[in-house]
Amino acid sequence: MKTEHCYNKGGTTPMSTQTIDRPRTNIVYPDSDGKPMADNTLQFRWIVKLHGGLDTLFRHDPNVFVAGDLLWYPVEGNNTLSAAPDVMVAFGRPKGDRGSYRQWEEDGIAPHVVFEIRSPGNRPADILGKFRFYDRFGVEEYYLFDPDTQQLEGWLRTDGRLQGIEHIDGWTSPRLGIRFDLSSGELRILRPDGRPLVTYVEMAAEAEQAYEQVEQERRQVERERQRADQERQRADQERQRVERLMAQLRAAGVEPDR
Repeated sequence: MKTEHCYNKGGTTPMSTQTIDRPRTNIVYPDSDGKPMADNTLQFRWIVKLHGGLDTLFRHDPNVFVAGDLLWYPVEGNNTLSAAPDVMVAFGRPKGDRGSYRQWEEDGIAPHVVFEIRSPGNRPADILGKFRFYDRFGVEEYYLFDPDTQQLEGWLRTDGRLQGIEHIDGWTSPRLGIRFDLSSGELRILRPDGRPLVTYVEMAAEAEQAYEQVEQERRQVERERQRADQERQRADQERQRVERLMAQLRAAGVEPDR
């Protein structure tokens, strides 16, 4: 609190007024909720597979942001209201590093698609709480997958609310263009071109296979080039032999062209 002096109309008698200094508080939005990204290797592998696969799928679009285990704050001024989807995708937002996804700094755009990968430690209340959060704050598509049972559930925003997707096997995400295939009893996620999303290990194996194929083709081309060089050398040798023979005949007085 501080005291300020002002004067009456004649300017001779001081008058005291008091104003209250209200402290300004800078709200801190933590970058971590203190919880682990995954509870086991299977859950972690699926999170990484989804994140890496979707990030690869949209790698050429600078305005598709894909993140994993990133805190999302939907309301400015409230640092206790947040969620950390296992994987989320926001369209119309630039790629780049963030400590958290603060919606008011992202043109007010909520993540359009979120994925949650269940683990044995997830309680029903936690699952329900996340569903209500995503429903309340504008997620368009929400997918919940249990890798232990291979059970997939999905919801699509319809008439302002997340509504359950009745036939999830064969379903194609309107936003992502990926298709969910459970026909084999295990979840396969297919890209728009029909190829499956793969893990980093699978991508590395594909890259190695492609490299080896290129190397085989290069070696084949090199062998063919060497064979062509050898054929040219043999042709040159034969031509030189014929020319020497014709020269010998001419030297002996024989005209070989007659």
